[in-house]
Amino acid sequence: MKTLVFALGLLWAAVPAFSAPEVGKPAPDFTVKDATGQDRSLADFKGKTVVLEWFDDVCPFTQKHYRSGTMQRLQKAAVDDGVVWLTVNSSGVNKAGYLTPAEAVAKMKELGMNSTALLLDVDGKVGHLYEARTTPEMYVIDGRGVLVYKGAIDNRPTPDPASLADATPYVKNALAAVKEGKSVTPAETKSYGCAVKY
Repeated sequence: MKTLVFALGLLWAAVPAFSAPEVGKPAPDFTVKDATGQDRSLADFKGKTVVLEWFDDVCPFTQKHYRSGTMQRLQKAAVDDGVVWLTVNSSGVNKAGYLTPAEAVAKMKELGMNSTALLLDVDGKVGHLYEARTTPEMYVIDGRGVLVYKGAIDNRPTPDPASLADATPYVKNALAAVKEGKSVTPAETKSYGCAVKY
């Protein structure tokens, strides 16, 4: 029995412990291919503000932001301001929202995406690393590589586009605060949307 307990203890110790990224701490680095087959690493964008946006176009919550053009306008304003915007699709093969590279390129054109790249996180490594649970779920990382915001894109957890009229734009506000050298408030909110289809 003691041998079994000892062996189990060694097994437990050998399993790496991953914890959710914390606001105020360095954001976990990753490398993943984008829709064009190019490797994209967070470390490549050192010194720049980075937005991570979890995406699944079959999700009505995601559709609310894209069909209204809200997401594309936010992406364009951010990218024009020097922000790196990485849209992340963590849908697994044969899961809802999964995109092949060719489909992903076509989807970017169809939706008029203005993000820097669409990352295809097919094995879910990046999603699990960030503990992304919904689409859309948003993360803002400042030029020091520190996570300064994580959570919802706004305060209207509904797929109804009419809700956008008086929504509080958490991500837009976070980017403005980072640009002005101010603390992001709130720095963390509860994300909403469809479950990420790992």
